[in-house]
Amino acid sequence: MKIAILDDYHGVAQDYADWASLGPQATVQVFREHLPEGPQRVSALQPFDVIVIMRERMPFPAELVNALPNLRLLVTTGLRNNSVDLAACKARGVVVSGAPGSENGLNATAELSWALILALFKNICTEDANMRKGLWQTGMPVSLKGLRLGVVGLGKLGSALARVGRAFDMDVVAWSPNLTPERAEQGGARYVDKQELFSTADVISVHLILSASTRGVVDAASIAAMKPTAFLVNTSRAGLVDQDALLDALRNRRIGGAGLDVFPVEPLPADDPVRQLKNVVLTPHLGYVSADNFKAFYRNVLEAIKAWAAGAPIRTL
Repeated sequence: MKIAILDDYHGVAQDYADWASLGPQATVQVFREHLPEGPQRVSALQPFDVIVIMRERMPFPAELVNALPNLRLLVTTGLRNNSVDLAACKARGVVVSGAPGSENGLNATAELSWALILALFKNICTEDANMRKGLWQTGMPVSLKGLRLGVVGLGKLGSALARVGRAFDMDVVAWSPNLTPERAEQGGARYVDKQELFSTADVISVHLILSASTRGVVDAASIAAMKPTAFLVNTSRAGLVDQDALLDALRNRRIGGAGLDVFPVEPLPADDPVRQLKNVVLTPHLGYVSADNFKAFYRNVLEAIKAWAAGAPIRTL
């Protein structure tokens, strides 16, 4: 059994699970660098029976699935993965299993959202860069007390962010397609409609699952409604936001700025225009990255491989 572990950027996969417990019949190869799309990717992956992918770091469309004749098991960290063509896997007889992370993984995403919010309001990145140039106090930080935090999506992550917002004495409001005033109150926020949230919030943080119904939910009209001083923070999925409208608003400074952890193409290409903008804070999809989460991911991956090898796959998608 030949196993490939993809996109182990931090080089932790081999330490976080007991791969030797698979026995001498199994060999494990770790790919730390992202395999570029095209023939090189196909060639590198063709020998493997089992491929382990980290969330949506590498898409598995039908073309790739069908180009890997030896592939029999695909294990994704997390319990959903929109970048895997499940129908193509089923047609080929490839089993797809999920591997959950830890509860702390949810906290890590909310923590990063708040870090981006503070970095934006307090000019952290700009002041750090200017300090290294020998400058001193080049911008005016903004106090969060009394400002309005708009939370789009008030599930576990959105509710965690709402709690922090209240701790900073912010006015916390929320909206999502199916949110009710009662559920908003339970999540620690006050329900407002979409138009009011986008037109009145001083910072908007997005916490929705990407699906057919939520794709592009932060549309051009929503971005156009934002205050010229307002910030948009997205640690969920890039597909939730109209990227062209956001880039245009940032370039022309029709909004205050953005904190972005997710992008349409990941890893973000070195020449992507968003890297050149001065009013954004960028992080490389770190929302779910933590030692606790990755240990749970890889140990559950190992469990899924053992179950499949025993003829009883678990957590199939």
